[in-house]
Amino acid sequence: MSTDRVVGFVGLGNLGQAMALNLVDRGWDVRALDSKNARIEPLVTAGASRTDIDDLANVRFVCFAVPDDEAIRAVLQNGLIDALTPDHVVLVHSTILPHHAEALAGSVTATGARYLDAPVSGGSERARIGELTIFLGGEPDAIDAGRPLIDDLAQDSFVVGGVGAGSATKLANQLVMFSALAGVHEALCLTRSRGVDDDAALEALGTGTADTWVGRNWGFFDRVAADYDKAGVPVADRPWTKDLWEILAAAHESELELPVAGLLSQLIARTVETHAAEARKGTHA
Repeated sequence: MSTDRVVGFVGLGNLGQAMALNLVDRGWDVRALDSKNARIEPLVTAGASRTDIDDLANVRFVCFAVPDDEAIRAVLQNGLIDALTPDHVVLVHSTILPHHAEALAGSVTATGARYLDAPVSGGSERARIGELTIFLGGEPDAIDAGRPLIDDLAQDSFVVGGVGAGSATKLANQLVMFSALAGVHEALCLTRSRGVDDDAALEALGTGTADTWVGRNWGFFDRVAADYDKAGVPVADRPWTKDLWEILAAAHESELELPVAGLLSQLIARTVETHAAEARKGTHA
C-alpha cells in the first residue's frame, strides 16, 4: 500500500490535535501518538488510528507538534531515528530555537530522511480548518516533498531559508504579537480610566493606525489560557512564557540586544493569566 497519504502525528495538545483532525477531514491516514492517551481519543473517533514509535517506520510523513525539542529528541532516541529512511519526511511544527532545529535536522538527515523546519501560526481554530500560516526552513527537495501535507495544513506558507530560518521567523512572529498584546492591554487601561467600554475602544482603534491582529481577535488569549488550564499545561510551558524566553535565548546566541523582548518576558505572562482569570469571572470583556 502506498504511504504517500500516511502521516504519523506526534503531539496532540491544543494545536496538534486540531491539525491532526484537519488532516483526517482531508483524507489523510493519520497515525496518532501522544504521551497522554486521552488526547488520542478524539482522533480515533474521527477516523485516525493509534500508533507507536515502531509503526512510524510505515508512514511517509512524521509531524511533531510537541512542547519543545527535548520531546522530539526523546521520540527520536526511543527508536524513531533507527526507523527513518530516505522515504521519510520529518516536519517539526513546534516552536524551538533555531540552533536546536539545526541539530535535529542533522540527526534526521544523517539517516537519509528529509527534515522540514515548519513552525506554525494561527491558533487551534485556524488549524482545525487548515488555514494556518507556516514558516518553512529547509532544503528545496525537502520542501517539495512536504508540499502535499503543507498545503493541507496551511492557508499561507513561506519559504524563508534553510533549517533554522523557519524557527527564527516564528520567534519573530511571537515577538511582534506579544508586543502588540502588551500595548493593547495598556491602551485599554488608559481608555477604561476615562469610562470607555473595551469593545468601543477596540472598534475605534481597529479603524486607525493602531489596528492589530490582537485587537481584532481580543479574547483569543483568554480562550487559549482556558484550554491550557483544562489540559493542565503549566504556565511555564505556555507561549507567552516559553516563546519569549526562547526569543531571548536566540538573541543571546546571535549576540543581539532585544530589550523589548526582555521586558515582555517579565510582564506579559502575568498580564495574560490575570486577564484570562478575570474574563472567566466576568470582570473583563
